[in-house]
Amino acid sequence: MPLSKERLDNFKNKLEKEKASLEAELKELNPDKLPDFGSDVDHFDEEADEAEELTTNVSIANAIKERLGDIDSSLRKIGLGTYGNCEECGKEIDMDVLEASPESRLCKNCKHGQKSI
Repeated sequence: MPLSKERLDNFKNKLEKEKASLEAELKELNPDKLPDFGSDVDHFDEEADEAEELTTNVSIANAIKERLGDIDSSLRKIGLGTYGNCEECGKEIDMDVLEASPESRLCKNCKHGQKSI
């Protein structure tokens, strides 16, 4: 059964709020700004900490960017009228899956199939 306009609007609002939150988090991380490792070779521990922080921030930023991509895809699907359909098998994604993760692209069966690969 296709999603009602009310449910679609609800999911759209959730997705837009999550997108704004993730964009703010990404901006705060600022993964494109390299730390000043400096030329002081007597503080290797400090430079190692900075390198570790950069690596962590880049990893977190990549995960956020991937999630933003899924959210953008879901928002496009709402506009196209295809939101809530599994990208793999085409069946409707269960409401409990969408409630838990509105940017879900796959139904439970297809998600489960991907994990076993």
